[in-house]
Amino acid sequence: MRRDKTETIKPAAQPVAKSVKGQESLDEGRRVLAIEARAVQTLIGRLDATFAKAVDLLARCKGKVVVSGMGKSGLIGQKIAATLASTGTSSFFLHPAEGVHGDLGMLARRDALIAISNSGETQELLQLLPYVERMSIPVIGLTGRMDSTLGKHCDVVLDVSVEEEACPMGLAPTASTTATLALGDALAVALLQKRGFKEEDFARFHPGGTLGRRLLVKVKDVMHAGPEIPIVQHSVGGMAAMLEMTAKKLGMTIVVDQGDALLGVITDGDLRRFIQRGTDLVSATAGELASRDPKTIGPDDLAAKAVEMMERFSITTLVVTEGDREIRGVVHLHDLLKNGIV
Repeated sequence: MRRDKTETIKPAAQPVAKSVKGQESLDEGRRVLAIEARAVQTLIGRLDATFAKAVDLLARCKGKVVVSGMGKSGLIGQKIAATLASTGTSSFFLHPAEGVHGDLGMLARRDALIAISNSGETQELLQLLPYVERMSIPVIGLTGRMDSTLGKHCDVVLDVSVEEEACPMGLAPTASTTATLALGDALAVALLQKRGFKEEDFARFHPGGTLGRRLLVKVKDVMHAGPEIPIVQHSVGGMAAMLEMTAKKLGMTIVVDQGDALLGVITDGDLRRFIQRGTDLVSATAGELASRDPKTIGPDDLAAKAVEMMERFSITTLVVTEGDREIRGVVHLHDLLKNGIV
């Protein structure tokens, strides 16, 4: 007798949900940022006369501002020290464990100490305090517990406590280190303003950066001078002026009077317009073709000023003059681009 075989029907494959885990990661990231944003926002309402006192203490410091902290607080301290140093305050980071093993000699009587500990009970940091007190070094404490040992032994103590860490277990320093970093920046910038620190001062500490180049490089450092200057007498013909422009490759030529003083300039654009109008370049003189009262700049002006003028007047070259009309050179937009000013 023939037995029927029962067919097994497999269920159809279900479509995979679109990146559920990816959405979980986005939600978690947003949760962390919200917590850390609240931690910083809370600091704003917490600032009072104590913060101003801390800034005054740092402003009166005749030596160096030394920043110290262990672990993650130490990493934040290194950034705060770097920010202070880059904004005109002599500062360095002292590792507290290294300090109690010989590096305390880095501290001097005229210094000030910024001590960072969220718990306020970091032993390596607390071991610095007796030495600091004997040296009469003022201490600014950044801590999450105002009644901690550190909080009780500081000249000024600033509260960097947070309601919660972003770490779901409440273990890894996250919101607390963000709050501490933000408060360190607030101290550095308030101190910068109190000392009248300017862009030029910042540039001196950053000579290799773009800002340093913009604020330190002068026109005379990038201009064309001497035989590189395209220049013709006002009495020569228009064709001679065009040949000078072609030879010097700056898209223009300076036109001078009989006393070699600046009379005007002729640019590539001027020549195109003259040709379109049917001007006879053979019979016309450079003086007749020249645009009078060209834009000029001094050799000791900042190259950044040259950029600003070129942008404002939609031009690519400036005549560099000293006094009324004494020609010193020509600066071209390409020179500014090549030197990283733009």
